[in-house]
Amino acid sequence: MNWDDTTDTPAAERLVGASADREDQAVEAALRPKDLDEFIGQEKVREQLDLVLRAARARGATADHVLLSGAPGLGKTTLSMIIAAEMGAPIRITSGPAIQHAGDLAAILSSLQEGEVLFLDEIHRMSRPAEEMLYMAMEDFRVDVIVGKGPGATAIPLELPPFTLVGATTRAGLLPPPLRDRFGFTAHMEFYEPTELERVIHRSASLLDVEIETDGAAEIAGRSRGTPRIANRLLRRVRDYAQVKADGIITRDIAGAALAVYEVDARGLDRLDRGVLEALLKLFGGGPVGLSTLAVAVGEERETVEEVAEPFLVREGLLARTPRGRVATPAAWAHLGLTPPRSQAAGNGQQDLFGA
Repeated sequence: MNWDDTTDTPAAERLVGASADREDQAVEAALRPKDLDEFIGQEKVREQLDLVLRAARARGATADHVLLSGAPGLGKTTLSMIIAAEMGAPIRITSGPAIQHAGDLAAILSSLQEGEVLFLDEIHRMSRPAEEMLYMAMEDFRVDVIVGKGPGATAIPLELPPFTLVGATTRAGLLPPPLRDRFGFTAHMEFYEPTELERVIHRSASLLDVEIETDGAAEIAGRSRGTPRIANRLLRRVRDYAQVKADGIITRDIAGAALAVYEVDARGLDRLDRGVLEALLKLFGGGPVGLSTLAVAVGEERETVEEVAEPFLVREGLLARTPRGRVATPAAWAHLGLTPPRSQAAGNGQQDLFGA
């Protein structure tokens, strides 16, 4: 139910990828919650943001600038739209990669209306000249437009109407401190618990006119990797299976059978995830093994393994990154139903002592 805009990553091609593809974008517009009361999950963020918006409305002022960080698919874009709706203001949407020059940002800022919300996705990817212009715009609601070149160049100050900037980033550590400090409210979006995802799935099923049983929603939620966008994508695929192979009602058995067809296992691992684990366990005895060697073994690019597969495997406690290389954990052996060799188990003990 809570989603963000498309990013061009290999994950966008996966059923369990957190980035939005075109089908996601088409469906998400109808499923997005319209206010904070409808928004499921992120309880602390919702409570804090509600206070910020209520106080701004009571003062008759624009809301403070807001920075939202967290993994893709957790609701940053949705919250930006809710902020605009709660403040009764229009919203302008753009992204960091689209702003390559300071002039690009100046054109956007100069056309804003008073109180308008400017949503800047992937703000950490904005060019440095535009970033420096944004400092003054956020703090003083003013920008200096440079006219001419060389010694004859002149800076013309341009006053801006008060506006609210909502910045979203998946990599908050890349934001320079001067930019981060200019946000009045910052929030980090956490991964969802299965019970929260069940509520997301039930709400989406209702909007999509899909009949789903409680255990069916629980089965989908458990494979959704803590991400609402993935939960909604899996729901649509299970819906298709239920309509073709059953009576259209999603039960636990139907959900399990459908996701087995799409190669999403009980913990949310897909073909790529299992391929990495199987290579690590079967070919290299559980590691340690270098990233490049592991990538060659699974027939993928090094960046795909490191940026697409590994983060979830590490978060699930199935794989560890150590100075000597990638190492499988006991949970990885158990998940694939394999028994670790004694030498590997002893090696893990040494690695825990001297490695990570």
